[in-house]
Amino acid sequence: MNDELMVTTEDVQVIEEENKDWIEHSGSGEDVRSLSETVLETDEINKLQSRWNSIQTEFVDRPRNSVEHADALVAEAMEKIERMLSKKRAALAEGWVEHEDASTEDLRIALHGYRSFFNRLLAL
Repeated sequence: MNDELMVTTEDVQVIEEENKDWIEHSGSGEDVRSLSETVLETDEINKLQSRWNSIQTEFVDRPRNSVEHADALVAEAMEKIERMLSKKRAALAEGWVEHEDASTEDLRIALHGYRSFFNRLLAL
């Protein structure tokens, strides 16, 4: 794997430390979660992981079916992640898009929220 593209926990901690002055607030007043947080809820991740474990077990008796199911599960997980990312982006936009009278401070906070979101995307 290309070392330049790897993001470690230390990298995330450095980014969070550099941005601690704004990381807790987005333009809409909602919490901007830390970069180390996953996009999906823990319960959803557990369900997907359980299904993955079943797929791996299936490989012993039906390898082709196992790989087909793995492909389908990866596609489903990607769709779920895409939906969640779209929701998070929409929440960021709520803070400024419809507000022509947004102050410079409101826009600064919105930009910080986008920066955090952008960094999370790059860390995927």
